Amino acid sequence: QVQLVESGGGLVQAGGSLRLSCAASGNFFRIGVMGWYRQAPGKQRELVGFITDGGLPGYTDAAKGRFTVSRDFTKNMVFLQMNSLKPEDTAIYYCAAKAGPGSIEKSDGWGQGTQVTVSS
Repeated sequence: QVQLVESGGGLVQAGGSLRLSCAASGNFFRIGVMGWYRQAPGKQRELVGFITDGGLPGYTDAAKGRFTVSRDFTKNMVFLQMNSLKPEDTAIYYCAAKAGPGSIEKSDGWGQGTQVTVSS
């Protein structure tokens, strides 16, 4: 299992920016893909973006052009830089990570989530 702790959420006005951080720990040899999901009130959790253990990012349509996923391999951390935020980005954001090979959809751990609220 992978323990994940997110930080960096908050309240921001539309058009503003936030940077989320997530640190992974636990009993694993290496972390594979890391990423971010979000869940808005009344909606299902959805993938926002991910970054492979080779450093290649991937984004959903909602995040493309506005969000950037990056990671610090030495510290087992992943970041989500969110720019040009919109009210519809309001959600709880969760970090996910896979120990070893595999898809982000089969995460080996979830963080407690961090609230992002974008006011209009």
